Amino acid sequence: MQPPLTEPTVLPVEEWRARAAAHEGRVDRWAGPHRDRRLRGQTHPVLDFLFTYYSETPGRLRRWHPGADVALATPAPYEGRRWYATDGATVRLDTGAFLADRGDTVRFVRRLLVATAARPAFTGCFGLHEWAMVYRDTGTRHPIPLRLGQEGTDAVVEAHPVRCSHYDAFRFFTPAAAPRNRLQPTRGSQPQLEQPGCLHAGMDLYKWAYKLSPATPGELVADCFELAVAIRELDMRASPYDLRDHGYAPVAIETPEGKAEYVAAQREFAARGAVLRQRLIDVCDQVLSAG
Repeated sequence: MQPPLTEPTVLPVEEWRARAAAHEGRVDRWAGPHRDRRLRGQTHPVLDFLFTYYSETPGRLRRWHPGADVALATPAPYEGRRWYATDGATVRLDTGAFLADRGDTVRFVRRLLVATAARPAFTGCFGLHEWAMVYRDTGTRHPIPLRLGQEGTDAVVEAHPVRCSHYDAFRFFTPAAAPRNRLQPTRGSQPQLEQPGCLHAGMDLYKWAYKLSPATPGELVADCFELAVAIRELDMRASPYDLRDHGYAPVAIETPEGKAEYVAAQREFAARGAVLRQRLIDVCDQVLSAG
C-alpha cells in the first residue's frame, strides 16, 4: 500500500538523527536505571510500575519515530520496518497500512480522549484508590510497610467518601473496599466515566501515546512518559505506604494540609494532561484523515 499523496515535512539526515539521539538521551534517564536494576535483580517500588504495568519496553521507548506527517531523508533505519514506506529518497509512515491494521485502536483512543477532555476535572478523590487496594487486607500489594498501620489505613478509608472513576484502579480494590466506591466502573463504561482530573487517566496518556506508535512523534511519547513519572511519584507519596526510606516524603491526605497539597498537584497535572491529550487527539485525526 502506498503512503498518502499529501506532502510531508522532510527532515534531512543530520536533523532526524539529532532528534533521535536527543530522544534516546531523554528517556534513558529512567530506562537506563531500570535496565540496570533488572540486571542486578533489584526492584523499585515506584518507578518499575512505568515498565511493568505499562507494556512498552525500555527498548521500544528509546526508539524515536517521526510521526504521521514527517518524512526522513534516506538512508534511514526505518526502511523495511512495519508500517513504513519508502520512495528511495525518503521514508515515512504508511498511514494507510497503519490504519488498516490499527484502525480500531485509533478510533477507540480518539473516542476515549475526546470524551475525557469534554468533562470538568474532579479533584476530590484524594488518591484514596491506593488505600482502597489494601483496605481490610491481611497483605499488601507491595512489600512496604503501611505508614499508619492496617487499622489506621482502614480508618482513613472509612472516614472518607471513595469516588474512583478509573476502572484500572477500581479493579484492584479489595472485596471489602469495592462496595464503598460511589461508582462501579467497568471496562465498557470507561469512555463514560473517565475524567481529566484522575491521576490514572493522566498516567494513561503515556499508554495511549505508545499504543498509537509509530504514528505518535517520539517527542510526544516522551512528554507523556515524563508526565506519567511525575504522577506516579505523587500517587505513591499519597498512598498508604511508607516510602521515606526510598526518598519519597509522604503526602498525608488524611490531613487538611495533605489534601491541599494533593489537590494542587492534581490540578497542575490535569492542566499538563489537557495539552497532551489534545496532541494525541490530533495524532488520531492525522491518521484517520490521511488513511
